[in-house]
Amino acid sequence: MTRSEISSVSMHIFRAPAHTIRMRRLRKFSTDFCKCGVAGWCLEVLATSAESILARDWRLIGQTSLLMFPIYGCGAVLPRIAQWTDAWIGEGFVRPGDRLIRHGMLYMVLIFVGEYLSGAWLRSLGVCPWDYSGVRASVGGLIRLDFAPLWFATGLLFEKIVQTVPKMHVKK
Repeated sequence: MTRSEISSVSMHIFRAPAHTIRMRRLRKFSTDFCKCGVAGWCLEVLATSAESILARDWRLIGQTSLLMFPIYGCGAVLPRIAQWTDAWIGEGFVRPGDRLIRHGMLYMVLIFVGEYLSGAWLRSLGVCPWDYSGVRASVGGLIRLDFAPLWFATGLLFEKIVQTVPKMHVKK
């Protein structure tokens, strides 16, 4: 038996069963979902605290809603969509900074779509925790177009949060 055949056989013998691989992926996604949910809550509390400064309320009271956790948690899907998009587009004619801009723009659009759809659904139930109706840059009172830079950066932050840190291999 050649060395490559032995390697192939040992890979087959020691390959994790499909259900184990699915469980690892589900566990990773669940962890990423929670990370993005908590990060989103924190960002929202910081943003609403900053709004209190603009209103000259120096107590810095920030707030969020329990309903926002699963909405922000869905940010765990964003990097997976970006990976699919990268594979579809290919990296042949892309300059180094293009990937960052492409991902940020993609995240911004997806977050706007997610915010609009989830807001419309929550509004239909009478429990939507936000209403931008009085804001000039709002669309249907559900999204604010002036938040575009914030969603651009938030998407990139979510990408960083769910990024798997590569294992360091020590040469012998």
